[in-house]
Order: sequence, then C-alpha cells, then structure tokens
Amino acid sequence: MNIYFDMDGTIADLYGVPNWLDYLHAEDAFPYAEAKPLVNMQVLARVLNRLTAQGCSVNVISWGCRGASAEYDEAVKQVKIKWLKKHLASVRFDSIMVLPYGTPKEEHGNGILFDDEEKNRLAWHGEAYTEKEIFTILKKMVTEM
Repeated sequence: MNIYFDMDGTIADLYGVPNWLDYLHAEDAFPYAEAKPLVNMQVLARVLNRLTAQGCSVNVISWGCRGASAEYDEAVKQVKIKWLKKHLASVRFDSIMVLPYGTPKEEHGNGILFDDEEKNRLAWHGEAYTEKEIFTILKKMVTEM
C-alpha cells in the first residue's frame, strides 16, 4: 500500500508561523523550516516504521508556493526535506515530491492520501483523508496487516 502525506496544514503548521504569507511573497523559505509539527511525530514515526516493515511505501506529496519561481520551489523542496529529516528522522520515505503549486497530486501517486485540502482529497485516485484522521487510519492499517 502506498501512503502519501501532504505537509503544509497536514503534518507541518506552516500557517501557524507568524507572517508566513509575507515570507512566502518575499520568496523566503523561513516559515517552512520553522513550522511546528501538527501531529505527535514520535508516534507517527513508530506507526510509519511498522507499516514500512509490513511492506507499505511512505511518501510525501506537497506543493511549493503559489506563483513561485523555479529557484524558490527548489529552495522550498530542500527546506521541506530537512524538516522531514529533523522531525521524522527514522522514517524511510520512498519519495518526497514537492510539486509546483496547484499541480494535480492525483497524477503523481495512488493509494492513501492525507491532505488538509478537500479539492486534493476529492480528486485523489484511492482513499483520501484529512489530517485529523491520520492516526485513526494508520493504526487501523497496522492492526489489519
């Protein structure tokens, strides 16, 4: 089973960083680095490592900033990778995709998606859940496998 996570608003609290939008408009990746986790990362890492051991693929499918230059998108991607290494160091991701803003995520993956944006969940090919359902769904998968 392929599992995909959005980052901003799903596992990373980008929108909780003061003046986040001003930074993004200035093409400053600071808020992506400073975002606090939205879920308990220790618990998430344990569950994901168990699912990986059971054969699941763990992936990130996130967007860069709306209207960003290619250079800024790349900077954001690198900061997001560092954020994941900091907060989920023990998790082996099969892929980390940071796509230009608005790119249809459903064209880049299938399986289970966790995403705070309803439009992405509705378009997804497979099961899609909100950020509030992460632990309910993943813990159920551990017990079912």
